[in-house]
Amino acid sequence: MSKRMRFLLILILMGLAVTFLIPTLKWYFVVSEQDKALASGSRLQIKLYAEKQARETLDKIVGLPVTDPLPAEYLFLNEKAKERYKIENKPVPKSLVVKDMLASYPGKEEMLKDLEDHYRASILALKDLKDRTMQLGLDLRGGIRALIRADMATLEKTSGKALNAAEKEDAMRRALEILNNRIDQFGVSEPQIRRQGESMIVVELPGDADPERMRRVIQGKGLLAFQIVDDEALVKFREYQQQNPGQILDAEGRVIQPEILPKGTVLRGVYQKDAYGLDQLKGFTVLKEEIGLSGTFIRDARVSGDPITGQPVVNFILTGEGGDIFYKLTSNNVNKSLAVVLDDKVKAQARIVEPIRDQVRVTGFNREEASDLALILRTGALPVPLEIINQEAVGASLGEDSIRQGIKASLYASLAVILFMLLYYKGSGLVADLALTLNIFFMVAILAMFNFTLTLASIAGVVLTVGMAVDANVIIYERMKEEYRLGKSTKAVLKAGFAKAFWAIADSNITTFIAALVLSQLGKGPVQGFAVTLAIGVVTSMFTALFVSRLVFDFSVEVLKVSKLSISWRRLTA
Repeated sequence: MSKRMRFLLILILMGLAVTFLIPTLKWYFVVSEQDKALASGSRLQIKLYAEKQARETLDKIVGLPVTDPLPAEYLFLNEKAKERYKIENKPVPKSLVVKDMLASYPGKEEMLKDLEDHYRASILALKDLKDRTMQLGLDLRGGIRALIRADMATLEKTSGKALNAAEKEDAMRRALEILNNRIDQFGVSEPQIRRQGESMIVVELPGDADPERMRRVIQGKGLLAFQIVDDEALVKFREYQQQNPGQILDAEGRVIQPEILPKGTVLRGVYQKDAYGLDQLKGFTVLKEEIGLSGTFIRDARVSGDPITGQPVVNFILTGEGGDIFYKLTSNNVNKSLAVVLDDKVKAQARIVEPIRDQVRVTGFNREEASDLALILRTGALPVPLEIINQEAVGASLGEDSIRQGIKASLYASLAVILFMLLYYKGSGLVADLALTLNIFFMVAILAMFNFTLTLASIAGVVLTVGMAVDANVIIYERMKEEYRLGKSTKAVLKAGFAKAFWAIADSNITTFIAALVLSQLGKGPVQGFAVTLAIGVVTSMFTALFVSRLVFDFSVEVLKVSKLSISWRRLTA
């Protein structure tokens, strides 16, 4: 590869690295602590904040002098006002003032909606930004700890027999395995899942994990069912609803079963996601109580996007037996409605136009809910019901002083290595330091790309990588010194030095990479974080030592016409 192509490749990689780092840099150095706290809250908290902020802002704007221009923080309303003027074919004032903006709205409700949309969009955008950043671990920043109880009494009730110690132990073991699989795919790095006592499990998730989603994933049972809508019973219910408004839900919001419904039918609420991603009751429907097909017959579940609407679509692939059941169900109910029911909530309804056998496409979920549902169904149903009996936010296990000392130690170690290379290898040491800096830059960018959770053990992996990175340069430089002592020219020294050092560097790094790979697969918690960081560092250090350093030396010798490399304080000629 020519020098120009190698230089272009490095520039491309640096550009990609900057792109991956921007969300993390923006989150930690641009976003205010108040906005971070808002974005880390639940969707219900975001909804309450947006509604409150919209009402307060409306009151402030109404109280402003009508001839004053809008304050800078409310200028987004001017764009909304201009759009309304254009829609109504009215001339847009050259300089909008408060009265012009207010006049563009037919009433306060419309303005309140625009304000709420603005605040909701801004916080949800920050929430999305947080999901694309490198997070700090439980020891550095804290997170969420949940204490979970395995409900053995319910398991015995459903199984119809008393469980012995071995059966209870097997249920707990399988529950732990399924929880590990779910949380691993949930997207949280370095979770801590451990058993406590006979029937308790402790789950610790680092960073600002969404507590609502955590609860849904941990307790999710995969209770998905396909049921046929009873159209005749639905007509009777609607007549009853007109005569008895407001008597459908009890004090806790659960659906009441009206007596007028025929035996063998159940009333269920129909829910849709609002702009905040929260379930909103939109109506009711009547289903045949018999479940046409349960989620246990689903072999695989994946999420894709509708090519026309762009909405999330959950694709279910049924088992052979499930396909036969579903084909018979849809064959016997052509031109009837089929409801998709998740945990007793109707999420979607569709008219059956033809029999379906083994593949089902279902909409009605937002992307997060669709991903969680597919995850729960893929990892399987829990062998024992789990109940979260306590969930709390926890602070960092290491104090600020300990964190500061750990980071300071990392910086001192890196600076000591950089200074040693510069003093011992003179000008070539500067090349090694450049490669080392790029190595750290690329490594952090890769960690940010994968939304890695950084712990003190991970920082130790970074420091170890710093030493390993310059180790490759040391091997190359010592080989180059030997070639100089043989009386070779600078070009020959450069070529032979990299060629003869290559396999020594490759062997040591490959063995280290294999060890790190094994640790990352078998280790848990801090050990896994250390191993992942080390594995990434091995790859980036080999690239910078063999590729970047070689390019700098080639440029110096072939373009700048350097006759002798600055590589030692001693005379190297024979």
